Amino acid sequence: MGSLRLTLASASPRRRELLARLGVVPDAVVPADIDESPLKGELPRAHAMRLGREKALAVAAPGFVLAGDTVVAVGRRILPKTETEAAARACLELMSGRRHQVLTSVVLRAPDGSMRERL
Repeated sequence: MGSLRLTLASASPRRRELLARLGVVPDAVVPADIDESPLKGELPRAHAMRLGREKALAVAAPGFVLAGDTVVAVGRRILPKTETEAAARACLELMSGRRHQVLTSVVLRAPDGSMRERL
């Protein structure tokens, strides 16, 4: 039953927690190693979907591969994933008092290579 295996293409503990709440435990966790930089002129929705697809394709695993990405945007500006307190502070200051979006893509790659994707 190799085709019924599920690989999570993410190192995010939050994603594993969300799956566990649904009663889903992946057979493997293999973080996708891709460049997550936005393309020139890329809008937030398209960026989130592209990263989810690229992550699903980047992980070589039998069975199903579940991938996704979360993007925070202020208007058309995609905020970086913060790795330092200073960067987090700068993003919070930019969002303060302004509307922002949190967009999450979910992509499931089937054993035959076909993909289902949602935002």
